[in-house]
This record gives sequence, C-alpha cells and structure tokens, in this order.
Amino acid sequence: MDSNANLRRIPSMDALLKLASASNAIERFGRPAVTKALRTIVADLRNAIREGRNAPTGENIVAAALARLDADDQSTLRPLFNLTGTVLHTNLGRALLAPAAIEAAMVAMREAVSLEFDLDSGNRGERDDHLRFLLCKLTGAEDATIVNNNAAAVLLVLNSLALGREAIVSRGELIEIGGAFRMPDIMARAGVRLIEVGTTNRTHASDYDKAIGPETGLILKVHTSNYRIEGFTKDVGARELAAIAGRKGVPLVNDLGSGTLIDLTRFGLAHEPTVREALNEGADIVTFSGDKLLGGPQAGFILGRKSLIEKINTNPMKRALRVDKIRLAALMATLQLYRDPDRLSERLPTMRLLTRSQREIDAQAQRLVPVIEQALNGAFNVSAVACESQIGSGALPLATVPSAGLALTPIESSGRALATLASALRQLPMPVIGRIERGSLVLDLRCLEDETGFVTNLVGVDLSPKGWSDDEPS
Repeated sequence: MDSNANLRRIPSMDALLKLASASNAIERFGRPAVTKALRTIVADLRNAIREGRNAPTGENIVAAALARLDADDQSTLRPLFNLTGTVLHTNLGRALLAPAAIEAAMVAMREAVSLEFDLDSGNRGERDDHLRFLLCKLTGAEDATIVNNNAAAVLLVLNSLALGREAIVSRGELIEIGGAFRMPDIMARAGVRLIEVGTTNRTHASDYDKAIGPETGLILKVHTSNYRIEGFTKDVGARELAAIAGRKGVPLVNDLGSGTLIDLTRFGLAHEPTVREALNEGADIVTFSGDKLLGGPQAGFILGRKSLIEKINTNPMKRALRVDKIRLAALMATLQLYRDPDRLSERLPTMRLLTRSQREIDAQAQRLVPVIEQALNGAFNVSAVACESQIGSGALPLATVPSAGLALTPIESSGRALATLASALRQLPMPVIGRIERGSLVLDLRCLEDETGFVTNLVGVDLSPKGWSDDEPS
C-alpha cells in the first residue's frame, strides 16, 4: 500500500475523540489537552508513514497520546530511596517530617485556620504567636520569630539591626553554604558593611575590641557547622564574645546554622551547640534552621531579646520572608515532639534514622544481597560492607555514624560500568540514589526503612549491562 493510501487510513480527529479510550483520557486530562496530544501524535505519524510506516489503529493512536499525557503529567519532584549515606541530604529534601507534622499540615491545607485571627478577642492576630510560646519554653528565649529559612533569618537580622552600619565577623567564620551562597554576599545584600577580624585560623578577643567603634551595628558569630579548621587555631568563645559585646553596648548575633534543641549526646551522637546553650552564653539573638537537625520543614528561627525581636518584626522585609499556614502547622507539631525528648528517636524521623542500630542495618544488608544479585544478573559482585553515614546539611561535618550497605563492584573493571549502573538505578520506578567510591557503587542502608518497597521496586528489573539501553550515559 502506498503512503497516500496509508495516510488516508488515519482516523479523523473527530473519530479519534469519539473512541471510548479517548473519552476516558478526556475525563483525566480535559478535552483541550487530549486534542493537542492527538494532533501531535498524528503529525508525527504522517511523517513516519511518508517514510514507509503503516498506519496504526485509532486505539493505538489514542494510546500513544495517553502515554505522552501521562509522561507530561508526572511530577519532576519524584520520591526516591536515599541510599547516599547522608541522612539530611540537601539535594534530596533534608529532613523527613514526622507523622504528626504531616497530619497537622494536611489539616491546615484542608481547612480554614486561625492563622492571623485571635479567637479570644475576635481581632486580627499574629501568625508567629502560634510558635512563640513553645519556642521560648523549649529554649529559654525572651521572644521568637520565624521566617522561611536560616539564610533569610540572618539576612533579616542583619538588615534590621545593622542597616548602613558595620557587622564584625571573624575571618575564620566567613562560610560558604550550599549553592555558592557566601556569608559576605548575604551581608552585602542586607545593607551592612563587613568588618573582618583575625585571620583564617586565629582570632583573638583583642581583635574584636579594636574593631568595635561608633559605626558598629553588631557582632556576628557564625557556627562553622559545615567545616572545621584544625591545628594552630584560636577563636573567641561565645561567652567571652558576649562579654565584649555587652561592655561595648552592641548586640551579639550567634548564627548556629543547623541548630538543635537538645543535646545530641543522649543519642550517642557528637555534641552540637544547642539553642539554649547559645542563649545562656549571652547571645542577644540566635538564628538556626528548621529542616536540619530539628527535623521539621524548611524554616529559619530568630530567638533572643524581646526588644530586638520587636525591632526585627517591624522590618518590612519580614512580610516577604514569612512562612505560610502549612509550614507553621508542621513546625508546631514538630516542636511539640520536643516536649517529650525521651521518645524523640521513636517519633521524629531524623532522630530515628540517626539512631538506627548497627545490628538492624547489618541484618538488612545481608537480606538484600541476594535481591541485588538477582537484579544485577551476575555482572557485579555484591557484598555487604561496613560504611560510615553522615548527618549532612552542614551538621557535625567531621562526625560520622557507623552503618552498613551494599557494595556493587563490576566483575570486569570498567569506568563506564559504575556510572551507567548509577544511571540505571535512577531510572527505576522509584529511583535509587547511592554513591560511587573506591571502584564500587555503595548503597548505604541507614535511611532504608521501606525494605518491602525497595524489593518490589526491583522485581523483574535487569540491571546488568545487557539490560541497559544503548543511549545510557557513559
């Protein structure tokens, strides 16, 4: 049959839209979207038929259009298995929310809530009030306010307390956080003039004393949570720095970065300065994150002296940086878990993952070896290995947590094999993300709680080279 005859066999658009399968697609995606998809498929078919392809049936055309609509409808924000060994992975969304926080957020999404409405007086309320009392009770702060992340918290504090003036920082604390955001850049955007004191590895109390003058707006202490300088070092502790700031009459702002409300040593982890400790050491303002060690949604907390918090809250920028009702609800539910710290490792996913027993993870690794071996079809050696997990997101950068995982090592040495296997794992229905190190792809199991789902994800999958498509990246 010639191409013109084949072209005439393509059903009309009206005929295609009357098919039952098209009606079902219209119910899901709407008539305009289905019509557009069908026209795209038909246009592609016309070109293919001119090159010798036979015309498919109307049902096949609708099926192709539906497949395209399904692909376009799939969210790019995909759930995945985080087997990187980094519990609070910035690129993978950081903290998993507690069930109580998820439920609170869902209620806030479904219902009208008293976000800025005082039910006692019937007058307009303040959204920060929902968290203020709880934050102050948990930390001992005089007052508190909330913005959308810790970078915003630092920006708002600097702009509110030192606009057009100087902010003094140790050169060893001028950190860069993820995405190449640097503290000096944040300070410049906040409208303050950076005054560096000391050197990269050594800063003395006298350096601050000499730098403080009539133009000083504040002293900023930055917790170097994402790196450590070791060796010939010297810094000025927060308590000593608070005394200097107090004598000079300037506020001390302590940016804790990740921040935690409890002493992590109770969970067998390394000590990280708590918010209460920072306040007790004399900081006038303390800032920290909500979605790191705290284990909640993304947020930035600003706690400290009531007079300074009031000044911060009158800054017009505060409205631009505020959080919505959904995050407020999730934050409140998360903070409420801290009223019972003895059960925190059971109820807060971040702490549960960080405190999973070595024995439990070892046993899981042994169970999964044959599952992975079957999927790899003999192309890789699979072995259970000891490994070290990281907390992540700038928290305790030198501290690791003993863990266990699976090392997938090519039978035949090939630089392409590991990268291609990693790509194949990312293409699974629920992507699997590991890390490549020392000639193996390592799947750290510390964060793998849904073992059944992980196994189901691999059923019928061939991850061996013969199962890779030709267009996999090298």
